[in-house]
Order: sequence, then structure tokens, then C-alpha cells
Amino acid sequence: MTEKSVEKVWDAVVDLYRSGVHPAAQFCLRRDGHVLLDRAIGHARGNGPHDDEDVEKVAATPDTPFCVFSTSKGITAMVVHLLHERGVLDIADRVADHIPEYAAHGKGSITIAHVLAHRAGVASLPRKGLDLDRIDDREFLVEMLCEAKAVLPGKLLAYHAVSGGFILGEIVHRVTGKDIRAVLAEEILDPLGFRWGNYGVAPEDVEQVGLNYVTGPPLLPPLSMLVARVLSAPIDQVVELSNDPRFLDRVIPSANLVTTANELSRFFELLRAGGELDGVRVMEPATIRRALTEQSHFEIDFSLGFPTRFSYGLMLGARLLSLFGPDTQHAFGHLGLINIMGWDDPERALSAALITSGKAILYPELPRFYGVMQRVGSQAPKGPPAGLLV
Repeated sequence: MTEKSVEKVWDAVVDLYRSGVHPAAQFCLRRDGHVLLDRAIGHARGNGPHDDEDVEKVAATPDTPFCVFSTSKGITAMVVHLLHERGVLDIADRVADHIPEYAAHGKGSITIAHVLAHRAGVASLPRKGLDLDRIDDREFLVEMLCEAKAVLPGKLLAYHAVSGGFILGEIVHRVTGKDIRAVLAEEILDPLGFRWGNYGVAPEDVEQVGLNYVTGPPLLPPLSMLVARVLSAPIDQVVELSNDPRFLDRVIPSANLVTTANELSRFFELLRAGGELDGVRVMEPATIRRALTEQSHFEIDFSLGFPTRFSYGLMLGARLLSLFGPDTQHAFGHLGLINIMGWDDPERALSAALITSGKAILYPELPRFYGVMQRVGSQAPKGPPAGLLV
């Protein structure tokens, strides 16, 4: 990519920011492992639509960590796949093989693979599952998960916004004796020298995390009801929860990974590079290939209401209709609460991350968000396959 083409990509990010929907935007782009862009624009705190004028404005920088919501799922999935590689579990195992009580109410046939592929049939989570005073109570969470009744497990695609992460997190705890935060740190983040990139942050780091803001037009029925069903709470409550210190220092495997665009891009670079970075191997290429095995091909998602391509834990690109822009059939990554994306495009040797702090679900400028991915693809010509190509 030329310097001019790199600046055109940044222009697309600035255009998204100027929509007025996002108080902050952060973007990082790597090609062949080299950082081409690592910038931020806007404010991490104090520039929300309802902030008073006298509220201190804190500028967002490339070092500002943000919660990336559902992009967390991609990292959680890779922890599970890594444990499969280690022989600690097999994604073909039934969930009940590791959590025997989970077999209640007809859930005995649900496998770890079903959970990873959003086919477990337990997409919804009761509202009490987001009680921040109990969200770190394992006994409470397991009891709630076991009470759930599955709908056609293994048959239908229905995005598991929160529930799947709690199931996978409990399995990781039972097979390792450690919580998934510790496993992620010990197996991936610490060996590679990541500063952020785990579930929540230490209490002393909470004030460093950029705030999220409800922005954009208010949601009206039936869309507001659909969003509340998928997220287990209305969007304004979800955003309020995400800024709460109790959310930011707990472990919520589907939703509260905190990182920067640089480090999120670097995590996806690890996958593009086949599991090795800076001479340190943390997983085998076969593990990543397994994670990318397609499980749904433009099948209607009964939670989201539109066709998607999913693997065992990651969203997949396509030649025409793709979250990652046109002609990205080998791209993969994960969306986070509509306006966050971490992804790889192996054909272009790219690893990238876009983080925004406005939580608008449907707004006129939404095409500008996807326009960033389209701009990246248009400015980065394909070359010989560089990295893992599935």
C-alpha cells in the first residue's frame, strides 16, 4: 500500500467520526505484520451527547483501551480451540461431559461445537444474568444456565449474544481449574507481551477505559424488542452496564474484553500468521484452520434476522456480501455491538481493528462504518497468499 492509499483509509475513519455518532474512533491496520496506521480521533470521556459542558474532556489516543463487546467472542473461541489443541477438551464433547448438570431440560446433546457455532439452541439469557452484583458468582451462573430450555439444539442458527460465553467460560474453568481470564493471559497474552486484551481490567485500570455512549436515533418497536431479546436488556441499559466498574473488572467471556485497536489488530495478526508472532508460537496452524471451518453459509440467523457465515466462533467473509467488504471470501473476524470490528484478510495480508464508542444500532450514517472495511479492501490490492488461507 502506498502512503496515499493509507491516508485514504484513514479518511474513511475520519468520515465515520464526522457523522457525529461516535465520540471516539480508534483504528489500526497491519500489512504483512507491519503497522501502517495506528490512530485515534475524538474523546474517550466527556464528549457524549448528554455530557454537560463542564465535564472534563479526555482525548482518545491509540493507547486508550475500550470494551469491544461481542468481538470478545472471537478471542474466547480461540481459547477453547487452544485447549482442544492441548488435549484438555474436544469441541465435539457434549457440554454435559464437563458440566453434568447442564443436561437438564433436554440439553444433554448440546456440544461445545454447537455453542461455538451459535447452534446450541439457548440464545437468550434471562435478565438476571446481567446482574452485576452476581455476574461473578459461578454457582448462580451455572444454575441459571442449567435452568434454560433449548430450542432445537444443533439445528438452528441463532446468535448467542451472552449465554454462549458463560457456557464456554465455565467449561474452561472445569477443565483447567482456572478462570478463562487466567488461561487467556497465561497461554496467549503474557507470552506475547500484550498490555490489554483480556476480560475486563484490574480495578486500578478502570478509569483508563474509554466510555461508551448511547447515540443515534432512538430504537422503536419491533427493532427495540429484538435488540433487547438478543442482548438480554435494552440497548441503553447495556451501555450503562458497560461503563460500570463492576462490569469492567469482572469476566464476561462474550462481551467485556478490553483492548486497543492496536492490540486487537495484533491478536488477529497472530491468527493470520498461523499462531506465531515475534518468534513465539502459542498455537498451531491446524488449530486456527479448525476454528475457521464454516458452519453456516448465508443461513438466516434466527436471533439477528439476516443471513450470516459463521465458523466455530468467528464470522467469515464472502465474495459479494460480506461484513469485511466486497471480494473478501477468505477474510474472518468478529463484529462488536454493531460498530466495532477486528478482522484478518489473508489475501491482502491485512490484520485490522476499528473501535468506536457510539452505540447506535440503526442510523443513517451506518454505511460509513462498513465503508471503512470497503475502503481498506479497495486500497489494498490482493497479492500472493500471505499467511493462513482457508
